[in-house]
Amino acid sequence: MKTISNPSQSKREKLAERPMIRQQKLMNTVEKMFYNIHRKGDKAVLTYSRQFDCPAQETLEVDRDAIEKAAALVPERLKQAIELARKNIEVFHRSQQEEVRKTETAPGVVCWREPRPITRVGIYVPGGTAPLFSTVLMLAVPAKIAGCREVILCTPPNEKGEIHPAILYSAALTGVTKIFAAGGIQAIGAMTFGTESIPKMDKIFGPGNQYVMAAKRSAQYYGVAIDMPAGPSELLVIADDACNPSFVAADLLSQAEHGPDSQVILLSDNKKVIKAVNRELEFQLPNLPRKEVAAQALKNSKAILFNNMDECVAFSNFYAPEHLIMATENPVLLSRGVTSAGSVFLGHYSCESAGDYASGANHTLPTSGYAAAYSGVSLDSFIKKITFQQLSEEGVASIGNAVEVMAEAEQLIAHKNAMTLRLETVKASTNTVR
Repeated sequence: MKTISNPSQSKREKLAERPMIRQQKLMNTVEKMFYNIHRKGDKAVLTYSRQFDCPAQETLEVDRDAIEKAAALVPERLKQAIELARKNIEVFHRSQQEEVRKTETAPGVVCWREPRPITRVGIYVPGGTAPLFSTVLMLAVPAKIAGCREVILCTPPNEKGEIHPAILYSAALTGVTKIFAAGGIQAIGAMTFGTESIPKMDKIFGPGNQYVMAAKRSAQYYGVAIDMPAGPSELLVIADDACNPSFVAADLLSQAEHGPDSQVILLSDNKKVIKAVNRELEFQLPNLPRKEVAAQALKNSKAILFNNMDECVAFSNFYAPEHLIMATENPVLLSRGVTSAGSVFLGHYSCESAGDYASGANHTLPTSGYAAAYSGVSLDSFIKKITFQQLSEEGVASIGNAVEVMAEAEQLIAHKNAMTLRLETVKASTNTVR
């Protein structure tokens, strides 16, 4: 990784940039594919799938027989690990359920919110260079807890038209309704418009490369909600002289191996720490099966030396990383200054991999600086919160005059009349009683 020492304030914005494909070219590609999918449905999706994934693909939906056979192909040890992760994810997301609380805002005026599940949700699972079956767990488990009626999954097939057995097994385990062998822009387009095979979704979830992220952004223009902008993976590590350089290097490589457009950042107030971590990177990288991918990602990455930990935290907040590891002597104390991050890992033993798989926290997180305004996926991502309010006669009397005055000031007389009629009825009722 390239090392930068004490950058000036003016250079920090440049240092926080992510590797990006030219956006205009990217969006033109998405719109062209969306147009064809909207017009031609399955035919267009299959054409793109044959072009990018499986040249001989004939159908999109994965049949029940293939899903059932997948279970036998997953090693028992992996099944046990998946089940442990599933339980932890379920425990953490069930803890996010809230009780309905009614509040009397004024005498006779009661307001409250109630959750309702999003009816149809689509899960996108990357599967090109790495079969991310863990993403199935992270998205399908909270969807089921929320009560979503229809949960479909799209994931790209390999050149033989197959989907990794662990993805199929995890989908069946978590109650996914239907599975489709479709990836990339074409999968997002199909879930946006609906085709003969793939139903239109209310909301689309899941990470992906820059093409997938661009497609999800376009989906919003066509009335389909998305979880968040979740593109190429990224990790920022803040490390002081108390860190274990081999741990830090392993954490950086764990994200670098996701893809060539991933980015990892190391921040420290100690030059020796940066040198030690770089040595560990050189030592560990050659032993990785995905070393070429990780090496390419490291070209997009950097180590930055700051004067102190406060400056490290300040830059991290500006960068707003998807994942933030605080490999420092007092991580909990230091974390009080964190204002923007998708998920934070505190201390020397809290590796990002734990969050990716089995701690229970969700690993679908905002990238590209969107953590400054977006949260990661949670149970709330799969529900709508509807507000309710109920006024009694006493409530009309207590706020009615204020409503009339405000409506009249906004020159919305029909609004005023709706309250005036009720006020007159309440007054008449009160006079009759007397």
